[in-house]
Amino acid sequence: MPRTAVVPRPLVANGNLIGTSGATTIDATLVTNGVSVTAAKPERTLIRVANTEASTNTLTVKAGAYPPAIAKSLGDLVVTVAATTGVQYLGPFEGGRFKQADGSIWLDFETGMTGTIDVLEMPRAT
Repeated sequence: MPRTAVVPRPLVANGNLIGTSGATTIDATLVTNGVSVTAAKPERTLIRVANTEASTNTLTVKAGAYPPAIAKSLGDLVVTVAATTGVQYLGPFEGGRFKQADGSIWLDFETGMTGTIDVLEMPRAT
C-alpha cells in the first residue's frame, strides 16, 4: 500500500495557527501504510505527535534514500511517545539524513498507536 500523503501546514511569520485543527488522525490505515510528508523542507519541518493509546508507542522517521540523503547511514530516528497523553515534538531534520528521492520524509508508527500527527513548516528567517 502507498504511504498516506500529509502536506505540512505553513506557520506564518509574525502570525499564528489554531492548535491542532489541521492534525491528521493516527488510525489503522496510517499505522499500516506509514506517512509521506510531501514536498518536505526538512530543515524547516516540525512534527507534533500525540499518543492516545494506553501504552507507549514509537514514531520512526525513516532514513532517506541516497541520493539525496548522503548521511542515510546514520539510520532512522526512533522516538518513544508516552502512553495516553504523551506528546512529542520532532525536528527540524537534516535533509542529508532523512530526505527521500522524491523529496518527502517518511514516518512509521508502532502497531496499535492512535492519536494525532501535525506536520508544520516553519517560515524562513528574515
